[in-house]
This record gives sequence, C-alpha cells and structure tokens, in this order.
Amino acid sequence: MPRISRDAVLVLVLVLARVRIDTLAHLVLPQRHQDVARLPLTHYLLSPKALELLQDWLTDPLSLLLISVTFGLTLLYLIADAVKERLGSPWAYRVKLGLLYGVVISSVVASSVLLVMLRHISGPASYTHDGGVIQTEEALKFFLAGKNPYVEDYVNTPMAEWGLDYKTALYHFPYLPWTFTFSTPFYLLSERLLGWYDQRFVYLLLFILMLILAPGLAGKPEDKLSLVAVLGLNPIMGVDVIFGQNDSFVLFWVALSLWALVKLKGHKGLMLSATSLALACASKPTAWFLVPFYFLYVWNQGGKRSTFLQTLGVFALVGGMLVLPFAAWNLDAMVDDIWRWSSGTAEVSYQIRGWGIANFVLALGLVNSRLDYFPFWVLEVAFGLPVAILMAWRQLRDNRLSNVLYGYGLLLFVFLYFSRFLNENYLGYILAILALALWIEEGSFSTPLENKT
Repeated sequence: MPRISRDAVLVLVLVLARVRIDTLAHLVLPQRHQDVARLPLTHYLLSPKALELLQDWLTDPLSLLLISVTFGLTLLYLIADAVKERLGSPWAYRVKLGLLYGVVISSVVASSVLLVMLRHISGPASYTHDGGVIQTEEALKFFLAGKNPYVEDYVNTPMAEWGLDYKTALYHFPYLPWTFTFSTPFYLLSERLLGWYDQRFVYLLLFILMLILAPGLAGKPEDKLSLVAVLGLNPIMGVDVIFGQNDSFVLFWVALSLWALVKLKGHKGLMLSATSLALACASKPTAWFLVPFYFLYVWNQGGKRSTFLQTLGVFALVGGMLVLPFAAWNLDAMVDDIWRWSSGTAEVSYQIRGWGIANFVLALGLVNSRLDYFPFWVLEVAFGLPVAILMAWRQLRDNRLSNVLYGYGLLLFVFLYFSRFLNENYLGYILAILALALWIEEGSFSTPLENKT
C-alpha cells in the first residue's frame, strides 16, 4: 500500500501554521469585526442572523468562512493523495496541484483582497504595511509629480498615521526605484478604472505569477508540489502578502531569473535571467547577495568569456537604467535613504531591533538608545566573509543552481542576523530561497554554452 506523500504532510503543516498565524494577527485589529460588517460584500453573502452566529473572538465572519474553505480543500488534498495510485501519477499531480492553488487562494489571496477592501472603507493607513504599501504609493505619487522620492519626506502622508514606534521611515524611502516605477502603470490604470489604488494589486499579481512559474523550477511531481506549497503557504511571507510587505515583489524577479535559466536554456535564457536579476537588485538590497553566486555560476558553465561579459553587461545596463537616473538626481539623498538609514549612520536612523544579535547589544546596554549607532558592520564582515568564501568554494566544486541559492540564502541569513535589525519578513524570504535551493531542478539548464576561447 502506498504511504502518505511528504508533500501532503507538508501542506497540512503549512496550512495549520498559516491559519494560526493569521488568526493571531487578527487580534491586533480591534475594529476588524465592525469594519467587516460594513462591507457591502458581507451583506451580500451573509444575513444579519448569520453574522450574529459567526461572531468569534479569533477573527471575523468572512475570515472564518475562508478558513473553513481552506481546511476543506486541504482535506480533499489528503484524500487525493490517499487515492493517488488509482488516479494515476499524471492525474494525481494535476488534481493535487489544482487543490493546492485553491488552498493558497482561499488562505492568502482572498485574505489579502479582504484587507484591501477593508482599507478602502477605513482609510489609507489601515489594514496594511507602512513601507511596502503606504510609502511605496506615496513615492509613486511623488515620482509622477516630478518630485524625488528620496528627497521628499513623508510626514504629511498617511505614513504619519501608521504605527506607534519611532516612525523614522517618515524621513527615508529605503527601497530602490523599480518598486515604484514598475507599479506606476498599474496605479494609473487602477485610478482610471476604480478611482483608487492599492499597492497589493501589484504584489498579488506577481505572487500568483510566481506560483504559476514555480512547478517549472522543480523536477519530480512531489518536488513541484512541495515547492509551490512552501512558496504559496510560507508562514511569514503569507502575512507579508496579505498586509503588503514587498519581499514577494523581489522574490518574483528572482524566481523569473531562475525559471529563465532552467526552462529557456542557452543565450536567450541567460539574457532574460540577467535582466530579471537586475530588476530584483533594482528593487531591494536583499537581492544583491545573490549576484556574486549567480555570476560565479555563469562563469563556470563552460561557455565563452564573451557570453559571461554579455550577461554581465545586460545586468549592468538594465540595473543602471533604473538606478542611475535617481543617483544623478540626488545621489546623497538616495544613499542616505537606502544605506545610511539602515546602517545607523543617517541623521535619523532605523532603530536597533528584531530577532538577531541586536537583542544582545540592547540587553548588554552597549547603546543608550535604540536609535544610537553601533558598528554592526564589523560583525557582518567578520562572520559574513568566511561564509561567503566557504559557499563560493563549495560552488566552485559543484556548480549547480542549488548551491547558488544555498550560498545566497545562507550568506543573507548571516548578514541579517548580525545586522542592526533582523525583521521577521526577512526570515520568510530566506525560507523561500532555501526551498528553491532544495527543490530546484538540476540538469535541464545544463545545455553547454560555446567552449571557452
């Protein structure tokens, strides 16, 4: 008799984590029940009596129904796995993949759409993330108005109404230009059609496209399902998508870069891959740590040096076209927002916080305030450089995409652990990268380039 598949257990574990984390997150939104009751959709779907009966302290009535749908689809997934021998491998895979997409839609996509609607009726500073949504939207508006998002402050925007802590981001836009330049046409289209816009429209679109690409990155059906499950039901990144943090935005361009290498092969794949990697790097600094491992991989593929230089040139050209105009506009402001703010050397810097070594700096009283400077860069170099060398040496011995991603994920984890802040969203992103490292298909991208000359 066939045993339960590993992907089936993984899906159940991820769904349990996904639902539990979401319901706990809902507890910090005290007006959620009242706001959900004000939605026209709620009255269309539920009678007043149903709303009364579905009142629950953990979450709102619509979210309860979505949770029930999610567990119902998960149950069907387990049943499909139990009868996979009767269905046959191709059909079992298709059925399970369809159900898995349904689970992601009901637990992540639908929850995100619900918060978009709640924000629309409650105000721009509600039911969303400050930087990934509110500040990116405001940066986009500055850009369209001919103002530099890295020069302007955000004190007279909805950013000022969000959060309770230091609010240092009011004086800095910490993301790179592709985050708002790519979103500009979506903003204009949404304003024209709906009269309003939410940055999560873009994040959800790219999140869904990434999950469509994901099966093509893995080999065996079980690996395809496992990869889609981790990328789609990631316990932390799922919350990021729902509330609108932008790590899924960066992850899409990384995944597209990998997909081009795996599926397109040869010169065309390399050019698209390099372009997509440049777009990731022009979005957020977390993508920068992939670059050395990526180009080490391309160099050691056994192709012409001219091919390597062409790939490097495309990467530099695309990245430069996006970043250099803003650097020329005001380089100091751009560096201050993207680098000095996060490193603690700006006049108003990001606070020391998170789940890394920073807590020991605070616990030992090595600073007087969370806003003080501390030389975290010494720890980042001391621990990060040996890991980078070790993983590069590992990749030189075994030049596979899995080792590219393993090196990237591990180096990023080390750097962030010893940095000024290790926020939870970074760990969700690292989990996604290491899942890609585990399940990415090896061999299909190995069509040799021309022999070196």
